[in-house]
Amino acid sequence: MNKFLSTSLSALLLAGLALNAPATFASNDKPAPSKTAKKKSTSKKAAAAAATVAPYELAAPDDDDTGAAIDADKALSTEYKCELGNTVTIFRNDGDDNYIALRWHKLLTRMKRVSTTTGAHRFENKRSGMVWIGIPAKGILLDSKKGQQLANECKDPTQMVAGTAGAVQAKN
Repeated sequence: MNKFLSTSLSALLLAGLALNAPATFASNDKPAPSKTAKKKSTSKKAAAAAATVAPYELAAPDDDDTGAAIDADKALSTEYKCELGNTVTIFRNDGDDNYIALRWHKLLTRMKRVSTTTGAHRFENKRSGMVWIGIPAKGILLDSKKGQQLANECKDPTQMVAGTAGAVQAKN
């Protein structure tokens, strides 16, 4: 199996596990304790119990986070496939355009909309430094604290279809 297919299957498996795990993220929630702080055990029972823990941690909320909680089990979710085999999943409550929860690797971060003059959809969590910018063609995930891109060319299924159609028209 090629590396891309293997990576994609792994990402889908992790996304499916995370969606089956209960996770509500409200402004007054505290992040889950770090898995590195747990004592390591070599027993098979301990390893099996660790495998059932949700495959992500909750990032600390911003101080000005006052929106409704986002329940990952009930929220609308959109999965974005990014370059280099990365995946970003965005959860949003129906009717709430001011907050999203974004899953990047093993971290679920609640983000607040920031107004822009360009019409781009920009969401930030100032405490964690995560910034999501969505435009009609793609999305990009940034870490403003480190000053670097985390994921680029992130596209949901509708953007992938639109991009494919545009490429076909350009060839003709």
